[in-house]
Amino acid sequence: MRNADLTPTVDPLALLRDGLSSIGALDAVGLMTSRDIRRHFLGRAEVGGVTATCLATVGLGNGEVVGRRRQARPEGFGTINLLVHVDAGLTDAGLLETLSIATEARTVAVVEAGYRPGGVGAVTGTGTDCVVAACPPGGRIAYAGLHTAVGEAIGAAVLAAVRPGAADWMAENSLLDKSAAGALS
Repeated sequence: MRNADLTPTVDPLALLRDGLSSIGALDAVGLMTSRDIRRHFLGRAEVGGVTATCLATVGLGNGEVVGRRRQARPEGFGTINLLVHVDAGLTDAGLLETLSIATEARTVAVVEAGYRPGGVGAVTGTGTDCVVAACPPGGRIAYAGLHTAVGEAIGAAVLAAVRPGAADWMAENSLLDKSAAGALS
């Protein structure tokens, strides 16, 4: 997908559905990005016999600060897509905690990157971020909080993928060496 494919008049759900339909994959999980997927980042962490892996694409062009929308339409495109896999079987509750921890780790990595477009506070994510969590079926592990091996592995894997992804996006957009205040892509 390219930036030009998703203009304000395009229905993103129809675009995704049509794309999946064209390859016979309507039952697949789909994530959209205009980021060159060759610029993906993989993080992996093993803690207490549990391995978590995160595949991330990171774009910050439409970065936002949680709790305070930017009044002007963000410049550029960008989204953060995360696919998080845990090799331990989790219950639905464990998967919900996985999503929460992955989102928290994503936010930490993005805040650490220091992107501050237009003088707003540090970007905490984008308006279009998506997180998918997967694990083996039939799970019995109900707790995946920060205080568990599962939660630690998830957080470490996401940080290991999103930190270099954010740095890569910042470097590509010539923002790494500039003052964070007022920088726009």
